[in-house]
Amino acid sequence: MTQPRDPVHIVGGGLAGSEAAWQLARAGVSAVIHEMRPDRMTEAHRTDRLAELVCSNSFRSDDAAHNAVGLLHEELRRAGSLVMAAADLHRVPAGGALAVDRDGFAGHVTKAVAAEPLIALERGEVRGLPPAGWKSVIVATGPLTSQPLAAAVRELTGEDSLAFFDAIAPIVHADSIDLDKAWFQSRYDKAGPGGTGKDYINCPLERDEYLDFIASLRAADATDFREWEKDTPYFEGCLPIEVMAARGDDTLRFGPMKPVGLTNPRTGRGAYAIVQLRRDNRLGTLYNMVGFQTKLRHGEQKRVFSVIPGLENASFARLGGIHRNTFLNAPRLLDGELRLKAMTRLRFAGQITGVEGYVESAAIGLLAGCFAAAEACGRAFRPPPRTTALGALLAHITEGADAGSYQPMNINFGLLPPLGQRLRGRERKNAYCRRALGELDGWLQSEHLDEPGILGATKATLH
Repeated sequence: MTQPRDPVHIVGGGLAGSEAAWQLARAGVSAVIHEMRPDRMTEAHRTDRLAELVCSNSFRSDDAAHNAVGLLHEELRRAGSLVMAAADLHRVPAGGALAVDRDGFAGHVTKAVAAEPLIALERGEVRGLPPAGWKSVIVATGPLTSQPLAAAVRELTGEDSLAFFDAIAPIVHADSIDLDKAWFQSRYDKAGPGGTGKDYINCPLERDEYLDFIASLRAADATDFREWEKDTPYFEGCLPIEVMAARGDDTLRFGPMKPVGLTNPRTGRGAYAIVQLRRDNRLGTLYNMVGFQTKLRHGEQKRVFSVIPGLENASFARLGGIHRNTFLNAPRLLDGELRLKAMTRLRFAGQITGVEGYVESAAIGLLAGCFAAAEACGRAFRPPPRTTALGALLAHITEGADAGSYQPMNINFGLLPPLGQRLRGRERKNAYCRRALGELDGWLQSEHLDEPGILGATKATLH
């Protein structure tokens, strides 16, 4: 394959940007990642590493036979995803979920990209629209896109960017959790890869303790919004716990604090509510409070969370926080190859397109990289079938969603075409997964046939 003269420029070194660069290199196309950190940090990032995870360390369910995100995991693995390879190498026990050591994961992606000769990494902010001399650009700046670039895109498209708040959950030092009150157990004792069925720490609350916690939560002082933030809606899939608590006494108990599938070994029965903590690093020294994203002030977090049995003396490695996320109205602004209709040299990838979640962001990064590589090499790239998780996600954000009510979306079976047969429960989910993986394999094979190009090259290896 002839090496294209001009590299593809990628703005942003998160999961989507790193994945896009990796796919370009696999196809023999050079790429330049422009990452503004550490010259300019965001409200949420703490390091200069590529693919830094700023919220949860969980990639969610890894069940490729019955779960849509687990299906997407498997599709990405088969398609040669850097993000999934790094996640698998740095996984930590989390029951049926795929959770990673966040430092090991980001360090691995950074090292792999640095070792790939077809990828260059340049530090510094791209202010405003990318230079006109950059003939092919992938904007993968994520939900924390810098203001100058976001403003330039708004001016170019005539669209106001949609926005929502995303909150971060606290991380607790494991040795500060009172295991005389808490215990290790995965929900329904489910043991995922590398797990034992005892992958979560569970802090039980009886009815009076739960109601006291809810009362403390409602009375706590939250951070103030800036004037321009006050009318920005939350994303329903990542609500702060205090917002959930305001909706009713039982909202948390039927949400992140649901007690189902867990039995207190000291009492032989379940609890009224449960706070679960999931391992956040390989060493098992840090645990993430599952579903406890919050905008409470830091002092209030320490006070309120100390009423939870087992966390009375908890020491926090990181307290919760909140930041503003922005994303495009992708169904209105992007074409089927993720190009901005108003300026087709620009592609968009990752959370800025309106997908929600680490894996979904990596998936759109992979596809953007493949589209850009094909274009650079003068060949066609056929998108994955809509019956696959990859194809369904792409179709949703580029044409399937209602542009008038567009909101961030995780992968789910509702995005895939109907099966054409009446099935229920796990049988239905398994049928979706079997169909998707079968058609994905056929698609991958067809993309490999003519030349070792898009999705077929083995030029880049995971170091």
